[in-house]
Amino acid sequence: MNIAEQIYETVKTLPEQTACEVLSFAESLKAKQVDEDRLRREKALATLAKYRGRYKAEKFQREDRFGH
Repeated sequence: MNIAEQIYETVKTLPEQTACEVLSFAESLKAKQVDEDRLRREKALATLAKYRGRYKAEKFQREDRFGH
């Protein structure tokens, strides 16, 4: 039995109001995760933007570059 099934089995026996609280808590955790993912992405993009234009991409053959 996976974790979602275990949660379901536990929650289905709870009173309606308590089950609503569990649902509300799970939704708040999900929203928090979305926010954390968004902030992590924004931070990564800001880091990339900081170095934009500093490096010139050059094609090379590995053999030519390292003398092999």
